Amino acid sequence: MNSEAKVAVSGAVHAFLRRELGLFIEGEVRVAHSPRRLDVFDPATGHVLTTVPDADATDVDRAVASARTAFDTHVWRGLRPADRERTLLRLADVLEAHAEELAQMETLNQGKSINVARTIDVAATLEYVRYMAGWATKIAGETLDVSIPFPPGVRYTAFTRHEPVGVVAGIVPWNFPLMIAVWKLIPALAAGCSVVIKPSPETPVTALRLAELAVEAGVPAGVFNVVTGGAECGAALVAHPGINKISFTGSTPTGKRVGAAAVQNMTRFSLELGGKNPAVMLADIDVDQAVQGALAGAFLNQGQVCAAVSRIYVHRSKYRQVVEALADSANSMSIGPGLDPSAQINPLVSAHHRDRVEGHLARARSEGLRFLAGGTPIEQPGYYVRPAVIADVPPDAAIVRDEVFGPVLAVAPFDDAAQALRLANDSPYGLAASLWTNDLRAAMNLVPQIQAGTVWVNCHVPLDPAMPFGGYKQSGIGREFGRHAIEGFTETKSVCIAH
Repeated sequence: MNSEAKVAVSGAVHAFLRRELGLFIEGEVRVAHSPRRLDVFDPATGHVLTTVPDADATDVDRAVASARTAFDTHVWRGLRPADRERTLLRLADVLEAHAEELAQMETLNQGKSINVARTIDVAATLEYVRYMAGWATKIAGETLDVSIPFPPGVRYTAFTRHEPVGVVAGIVPWNFPLMIAVWKLIPALAAGCSVVIKPSPETPVTALRLAELAVEAGVPAGVFNVVTGGAECGAALVAHPGINKISFTGSTPTGKRVGAAAVQNMTRFSLELGGKNPAVMLADIDVDQAVQGALAGAFLNQGQVCAAVSRIYVHRSKYRQVVEALADSANSMSIGPGLDPSAQINPLVSAHHRDRVEGHLARARSEGLRFLAGGTPIEQPGYYVRPAVIADVPPDAAIVRDEVFGPVLAVAPFDDAAQALRLANDSPYGLAASLWTNDLRAAMNLVPQIQAGTVWVNCHVPLDPAMPFGGYKQSGIGREFGRHAIEGFTETKSVCIAH
C-alpha cells in the first residue's frame, strides 16, 4: 500500500488523543476514583493510541448519582418537548461540524475504513439524531373508552401517559461505537431520561468526545455521563439499584448475564444481541446483483456487524456461479489500514478478536471444509484476517452454528424453497435475513416464514431510523428505532377519572 494514499489525521484528533482522558460526569471530564487505566489500541498497527480509566464501582456510583440528580431536578425532562427537540437538533449540527474529526477517531480506534466511518458511523448517525429528535414532540398516549359498571351512575374518563423511565444505562459494543451510543442516547434524551453510557473498553474514544459535544450543544450537566472500563465497571452498572432501564447491545452470552442481573432489581432492559444471518438466493436471481449485495452485507466492517450475512444458501442451479464469484471477489480484495480509502478489508478491532476469528477458521480447516478464499494468516502488523469463503458447508458445521463476527462466509446449495427455509431457520439466532429473487409471489410467500426480526429482499444490511430493528429467538428482546425506541425509554401510566 502507498502510504501517501492515507488520510492525514487532523490536529484536533491528535490533540484529543494526547489528553489525559477521564470519565465524563456532571458535564465535565473527571479524574476517576480507580487508579487503573486501560490501553486503547490502533488495530491497524497494534500501537497504543491513548489510555482511559478502568472505572470501579465508586466511579459508577458517581455517574449514576449525577444522572439521578439531573433527572430528579427536572433540568432536562422538565423542559418543553420542543426545547428538548431543539437541543438535540443543535447536537446534530455540532456533530456535523466535527464530522471528519469523529470519523478519523472511529477509524483510528476501531480499525474500519474511513469511507465507512464517514458515510455510516457519522453521516447516518446525523440522520438518526435528526429523526429521533423529532420524537420528543410526538410522544403520545391514548384515550380509552372504558366500561366500568360500578357504582351506578358514575362515568369514567381514562387515558394513558408515556413518562420517562428515569436513569438509563446504555452499554455499547465495539463495532460501531459512536453510532450505537447515539442509538441509545438520543431516544432516551428525547423521552426525557438521563443517561450513563458505558462504551466498550476497546473503543471508548468517540463516546467521550460525544459527551463533550453534547454539553456544547446545550444538554445540561449531569444528563449525559460516560464511564469507561472493563468487567467491574459493567457489572456495577447493570446491577446498580439507581438504574431504571438498561439498553445493551452485544453478544448473546453477555446479554443473558445482563438480563439476569437486571431482573434482581426489576430493572427494565432491552437486548440487541448476536446473529447468524442467512441469505437465501432462489433460482431466478440476477447473479451479479446477488453476489455484490451479499459481499456488501458480509464484509462491511470486516463482518463485524450483528446483521451481517454469514450463511448463504443458493439454489443448486446457480450455486457454482455464485460460489465462484464470491470466491473471486474475496480473493481480489485489497487489505490495508482504515485510513487508506482504497483498502477494501481493514483490521479487526483487537488482537483478541482476531485470534478468536482465526480459531473459528482453524476449526473449519480441521473439519475438512473446503476453503475457496481466505483461511491463511496475514503476516504483518495489525489485526488483519483475510476474507474467507467456505463452500459446501454442512448444516451441523461449527462455522454455520457459531457467530464468528468476522469476514467469513459459509455457502451451501439447496434444491427447493422448503429446504432453503429449513436451512435458514435452523439457528438459535433470528436477527436478520435476506431473500434474493425477482419472483414477487415467492418473496411474499417466503418472507413470513423466515424467522428473523428484519428480512431484506434483494439487499442486505441497510437500516433506517424509522424501521424497527431487533431479533427473534436468542438475538434479543425489544426493538431499536422509530416509535419502538422511544417507548422503550418510557413507562406507561394509566389514568382513570371518575366524574
